[in-house]
Amino acid sequence: MNAATAYHDFLAAAGVERGLIGPREVPRLWERHLLNCAYLGDLIDEGEAVVDVGSGAGLPGIALALARPDLRIQLIEPLERRYTFLREAIAETGLGDHVAVARGRAEDVAGEFSGGVVTARAVAPLATLYGWTMPLCRPGGHLLAIKGRTAAEEIAAAADALSALGIESEPQIVHCGPDGDDGTTVVRVARGNQPLRRPPAKSTPRTPSSTRRQRTSRTTGRKKA
Repeated sequence: MNAATAYHDFLAAAGVERGLIGPREVPRLWERHLLNCAYLGDLIDEGEAVVDVGSGAGLPGIALALARPDLRIQLIEPLERRYTFLREAIAETGLGDHVAVARGRAEDVAGEFSGGVVTARAVAPLATLYGWTMPLCRPGGHLLAIKGRTAAEEIAAAADALSALGIESEPQIVHCGPDGDDGTTVVRVARGNQPLRRPPAKSTPRTPSSTRRQRTSRTTGRKKA
């Protein structure tokens, strides 16, 4: 059994049992999920360091690692049950030499991890996602966010959030993989080389428990990027 098939079968079994994948998604795991994420590799340079935010069941991070073994991929996932699933998935697929996972929120691990590319799929609207992902993106790098048909609307709604970070580049909508609905729609945002501005402070204070920094832990395997 090859690594891609092992991951597919692990998603179809443990992923469904643990509520990470809906049972109705199993017949279309290849097309709708694994290949949809693997096509993202068309937009990434050889040997790049990638940080995948909100990895969940490993989409796009693990699917991307299977398609592009030259990449060094760091998965970031805050929820323990998903973090545990990702560790097991890495073991099942034998990807530990170039994939690692840390438990924590993106905003808590900024400064500990960074990559030339930051990826995300079904994590949050762009207006929120920019603030989580751009601090993890190295100067000169890119955010690649997998989105759907509402990508243009999200870009327009998030313009102020991007400007608040001091990023002047215009987000691009790009398509990779096959034409039509079988391909993948991606919002690509250039990080630029300028220092990021701090986003405005939120007016609603957090509770003491929500401000407590989560401890991060990593799988044994490759060293952090």
